[in-house]
Amino acid sequence: AHREMIGALRRGDKVVTAGGIYGTVAKITNEAEVALEIADGVRVRVARGTISEVISKTEPANDTAKK
Repeated sequence: AHREMIGALRRGDKVVTAGGIYGTVAKITNEAEVALEIADGVRVRVARGTISEVISKTEPANDTAKK
């Protein structure tokens, strides 16, 4: 179940890490890591496997405007 949860992470999801840090997924970097925004303008890289819970799922931002 944990693998499915971290496999389904999307930008904008609100999560909590195993270390107790709350944040919002800012970017899915690769299979092993994500960037979390933990405060306005403050991003940290975390191992994807350390995300222990998804608090709320959101729709990902629309990237078509950038293309």
